[in-house]
Amino acid sequence: MAPRGIRHVIAAGLGALALLSCGTTGGNGPDPDHKQPGTRGSSGGFTTRYEEPSPADRAPASLLRSRRLVETTAASLNSLVAPDQQITVVGRSCDGEGSAYDPQTRRIELCYDDTAEDRALFQNAGRRRPGDDEAAAVATETVYHEAGHALIDLLELSLTDRQEEDAADQFAALMLLRSGPTGERQLRTAAEAYELSTTAPDTTDSRDEHAGNAQRAANHLCYLYGSAPARNKDLTATGRIPSPRATGCAREWTQVHAAWMTRLKPILRPREDISFGGLGGPLGGIVKPLAPNEVRVSFNRQALTPRSGPLSVTPLKGDS
Repeated sequence: MAPRGIRHVIAAGLGALALLSCGTTGGNGPDPDHKQPGTRGSSGGFTTRYEEPSPADRAPASLLRSRRLVETTAASLNSLVAPDQQITVVGRSCDGEGSAYDPQTRRIELCYDDTAEDRALFQNAGRRRPGDDEAAAVATETVYHEAGHALIDLLELSLTDRQEEDAADQFAALMLLRSGPTGERQLRTAAEAYELSTTAPDTTDSRDEHAGNAQRAANHLCYLYGSAPARNKDLTATGRIPSPRATGCAREWTQVHAAWMTRLKPILRPREDISFGGLGGPLGGIVKPLAPNEVRVSFNRQALTPRSGPLSVTPLKGDS
């Protein structure tokens, strides 16, 4: 799996100084490139554009464009949060720099060459398919990971570099799991990409604050299982999640989800349509964790408690 997300760590101090000296507008003046339709516009939120690819990157650029991957991920982010600053998701040729969030320009750069490398990663693993679906899934997870960095920057959250990397991975999982079974498959694929990229237990660059690829894969699989154990029980049956950890994945996912929803509270859309865990479609309402394996969602004067087993419905206090 191609390296990513390192530039935001190196530039964080410079970005903070720029904000202090220039205020919080985060703008760089008009962008000459055409912005794609369906985005929120210049006042705030996630906007999108594609840069022309280098000759070597035409195939992966075409893949991302044909699937409208940048537009779809930005729209999903805008359905969850309404930041007052503009964050642009840019598809571009990066010449090996790696996909990253740049706090100075408030740009998420999704690299065409990363997508090509991820496609080759699955092809070389013996896949009979071309690897397009897998590469697109990894690219989707990458955008959400970098969006996590962008929101941490925008909200000025106080996290160490390693804590921020873990939180960005968790935000990517949150965004994918909001999409139900489709997002679950994409999260599985991203975890598999990390597994395929693992060549030894300790190969992480000492300058890279990410967890090792094996650990990142294990975390994604735990969140996946914790959110929807019935649909993902094969993860424990095959030993991909060791039994000692599997027993705590539901609690772990509940805590991860609650932590991010708390962080996002200042910019959450009013009466946000939230999909939690394995329920799939959106539930218009407010999520309130009740216990490690239970969550309450206010929805049409009812409370849903779907953390495990059959769906049960009970009235909220004060409702009639």
